[in-house]
Amino acid sequence: MKLTLNGDIESLMPGIEALKEDLRFTLGENGIPINIEQHSNIGLQVYFKNGVGHIHYHKTIHFFRAFGLLIEHLSNSKEFAIEESPQFETVGPMFDLSRNAVMNIKTFKMMIRKLALMGLDSAMLYMEDTYEIKDEPYFGYMRGRYTEKELKEIDDYGYLFGIEMIPCIQTLAHLEEFLKWDAVKHLRDTRGALLLENEETYTFIEKMITSASKPFRSSRIHIGMDEAEEVGRGNYLTENGYKSLFELMTKHLEKVLEIVERHDLKPMMWSDMFIKMASSSGIDHYNLETEIPEYMIEKTPKNVQFMYWNYFHSKEEEYIQMIQKHKAFGLTPAFAGGIWVWNSFGTNYSLSLRATDAALKACKKEGVRDVFVTLWGDDGYENNVLTALLGLQMYAEHAYAKELDREKLKRRVKFCTGIDEESFLLLSDLDETPGVSTEHKVQTNPSKFLLWQDVLLGLFDKHIEGLEIGSHYLELENRIKEQRNSEYTLDYIFEVPEKLASLLSVKSEIGLKLKKAYDQRNLSELRHIATTDIQVIIQKLKALHQAHREQWFKINKPFGWEVIDIRYGGAEARLNTVIKRIIDFVGGHIDQIEELEETRLFYSQHPAEGIGWCSYYYRMASPNVFFHVLPIS
Repeated sequence: MKLTLNGDIESLMPGIEALKEDLRFTLGENGIPINIEQHSNIGLQVYFKNGVGHIHYHKTIHFFRAFGLLIEHLSNSKEFAIEESPQFETVGPMFDLSRNAVMNIKTFKMMIRKLALMGLDSAMLYMEDTYEIKDEPYFGYMRGRYTEKELKEIDDYGYLFGIEMIPCIQTLAHLEEFLKWDAVKHLRDTRGALLLENEETYTFIEKMITSASKPFRSSRIHIGMDEAEEVGRGNYLTENGYKSLFELMTKHLEKVLEIVERHDLKPMMWSDMFIKMASSSGIDHYNLETEIPEYMIEKTPKNVQFMYWNYFHSKEEEYIQMIQKHKAFGLTPAFAGGIWVWNSFGTNYSLSLRATDAALKACKKEGVRDVFVTLWGDDGYENNVLTALLGLQMYAEHAYAKELDREKLKRRVKFCTGIDEESFLLLSDLDETPGVSTEHKVQTNPSKFLLWQDVLLGLFDKHIEGLEIGSHYLELENRIKEQRNSEYTLDYIFEVPEKLASLLSVKSEIGLKLKKAYDQRNLSELRHIATTDIQVIIQKLKALHQAHREQWFKINKPFGWEVIDIRYGGAEARLNTVIKRIIDFVGGHIDQIEELEETRLFYSQHPAEGIGWCSYYYRMASPNVFFHVLPIS
């Protein structure tokens, strides 16, 4: 498609040029004429009539969404008219760059181009310790931290499209990976929390804030402070005695805000600790009965924007009530939802899309102006950020319409990503197995625990008894193959799900099969399992390992992959041990296989809507001790 662009477009041209390959267009004379005008009082208008296209836009990001809409419709419409009104001041993803998967620069730029076509105008970079601080060599050491130059390159690229890149750091807790080093033990309260009322701590926090904000044009910074219940309970308690969590939090926040103010920055922070402290239990983030006490309203600083996060609920009214509780502090909060890409190889779209729809409807009704969507990577980020693109598209379509148009969402995600909605939804089926509610209101992650659980120990076997799990994964493998198209740029993100489904079609139920054969003392069946079934599993595991490795290095920096390598290596080593144990038993060299003598129990209380959930690999792989954690150091 050849286009001739007319208007004051000099500032837009670098972004337009960057999209040429993705959108497959050229520029020059005698192309389809497109007239472009910037206006101050509209969102965006796109129309094509009498062979001429028109784009009217307000912000730079509105132009790029409009430009994408124009090219999308030019391919299949002779005339069209589109007008959209932005519903929020700010909308975009928060990329988790602290759970091993640190996006490489090439992937980040590709992601920014996708955001531009969607019309998402911002992105937060969640960096606990994955940014560079001069004279702090252990900060982000061997963790794939971004250099100042790399962050500036990311910010510059976002600027081409009118996308604000915002640093999001931690200035209180969630700093385990930095505080583990002996060189910084003077800053440590507990494993993950900084030592408060300590001048060295505030000198260091100023270094963090300075380093994190310097590469970015944005004056906004997210200072974290979520899930900090441990604060004041470690070295601080030993040195200073007990103080209430509220007193510690507010005094610390005041000192951090003084630093932020000195640097002319506009702070945001997670709100959960203040909501929890106001609850009757002191730990409940979502209690609709919670009333914010007057003393808390009076003593909580007002020069910071709270960010209310909620990834779980599917009722609009629940979000409305919690937003109203936040307003008691005197300001309308920002909101952060989530696309469930974490703690699993699958992406839970059933829960994510339902929660997103309810949350964004509530945000519109309550006048929330800043909306973000988190893409966490807990426990090593075995999934990848690109599987969340359908969810990001939903945020974008909500952001440009009072009511979400589901059919438009389908069309737009296909255009913006090259992948259709049905293919993205297949990723949910990695965890939506038999035994999972069709509404999938809770998180469950069999694709992860059935991969990593030990065959001899069968920690999750009780959860899948009587369910056709193997056939589910075999069918899913075939459905993924049918949907794939090697001509699509992002087709490679389905290689790991396909290989995983293939593996789980055999491995998921092998523990049940093995236990049954052992209890019946069916030696021929045991020999077949050892010499045939497990050999097949090992080969499929190797194929998955290779596919996962190739995907990781395509998307991320290398740091952190060693963790996943170790998991695959451990799984293969254990399968070889299983073969030996079975052959020794069948051959009469041992009298019993002690692991198979044990009665199988539920790993956790059997849930009504899922078949189980476990947050950590090390708990899936074994009930025995991987490491011992001391309460402080």
